[in-house]
Amino acid sequence: MKILIADDDPQLVRALRITLAVHGYDVVAAADGAEAVAAAGSSAPDLIMLDLGMPKLDGVRVIQAVRGWTDAPILVVSGRTGSADKVDALDAGADDYVTKPFQIDELLARLRALARRRVGSPEGAPVVRFGDVVVDLAATQVTRSGEPVHLTPTEWRILEFLARNAGALVTRQTLLKDIWGTDQVADSGYLRLYLSQLRKKLEADPSAPRHLRTEQGMGYRLVLDP
Repeated sequence: MKILIADDDPQLVRALRITLAVHGYDVVAAADGAEAVAAAGSSAPDLIMLDLGMPKLDGVRVIQAVRGWTDAPILVVSGRTGSADKVDALDAGADDYVTKPFQIDELLARLRALARRRVGSPEGAPVVRFGDVVVDLAATQVTRSGEPVHLTPTEWRILEFLARNAGALVTRQTLLKDIWGTDQVADSGYLRLYLSQLRKKLEADPSAPRHLRTEQGMGYRLVLDP
């Protein structure tokens, strides 16, 4: 699997190149945002991992530039810890966000989860409806008022899991294990951010969600119409 690493820290890139090669990845590197866009076009990576604070073109602009023509999963690895930075990256089209410094085991788990992007569900999978939203689990497609809704791969996995367990409480730990493939990944606000993005796309009033509910201190629940 080919992965593009875009980061202006040569020592980090060197270390990641060695580590990821050991785990079977073919690594392509870029030292700034402009190089990242060019490399994404010329090398057609299966995964993209990038920093936000790069010279020439920052990470958010890189995501916006490549999202128009590739659906390769994008993992942001950045020292920026503010919620606004994470939301900007997710809004631009990133699929996941890891804060520096990171544990290599967690990074590898995130990459494996992104690499497992589902291309479809078993024949006969159900269609789930709530409000003006239709979730077709077989076609891996979401529509709202008849119009297609674009979800990132991680947003889809969260919605799919909730849809398959509609009406039931799904704990944070269960979601973390299903989405990122390990129960050792800390929440760190990621689920809250992804649920916020899903509510913006699917709820009539994202600030007072009727369907994508938070069960305080426990997890989340997809509530269908009565």
